[in-house]
Amino acid sequence: MVAKLKDDGIPMLPQLSWMHYESLMRVADEKARMWYMQEAAAEQWEEKSQFIKNPMIVEFLGLNQDAAFTESSLENAILTHLQKFLMEMGKGYALVSRQQHIHTEDDDYYIDLVFYNYLLKCFVLVDLKTRKISYEDVGQMDMYLKLYDGYKRSEGDNPTIGIVLCSDTNADVAKFSTLATNKRMYAAKYLIYMPSKEALAREIEMQKEIFEKRGKSRK
Repeated sequence: MVAKLKDDGIPMLPQLSWMHYESLMRVADEKARMWYMQEAAAEQWEEKSQFIKNPMIVEFLGLNQDAAFTESSLENAILTHLQKFLMEMGKGYALVSRQQHIHTEDDDYYIDLVFYNYLLKCFVLVDLKTRKISYEDVGQMDMYLKLYDGYKRSEGDNPTIGIVLCSDTNADVAKFSTLATNKRMYAAKYLIYMPSKEALAREIEMQKEIFEKRGKSRK
């Protein structure tokens, strides 16, 4: 038997976070609300992994979809609403650092956000982009992963995972870049508003298709 929220009659499912319920309670149409709930619970918004969500619904950040914002303002908004962001990311995440500095013999590097996932037992690097992902972004993350494993990863930690969190993904980048061959690297799209049921369904299917193309290119 599924429990219900006391005042709203919304089924309580263990797969959903409080961020999901906050969004659901703003949806007046009961059928649409149930659809959102079932999709979120069954798919975690997609089938890739219970730990990497794509797309991420980050309406709680309060960013204006009609206004330009910088990567710095996106980072600040995430840290301001960190608890909700961690819930949206998935299971087992804890923040380690922002703008983490790695110094090598030749240069200095700064990684936007570093998390640790205690279920996966590895660090997770997040590089924020306020635009569509590019080949350069994938190359940069590939380098970050090698740097982090070489300079920061401790004995007992699994290899580091990297997520390029961008305003849009790209099927060609997913299929033909290092993203296609590196199993520890992901691209995830963020949505700063809750789309309509139809738009969200299209988005989920598109991200699934991109992921499937990536998987085929690995074979």
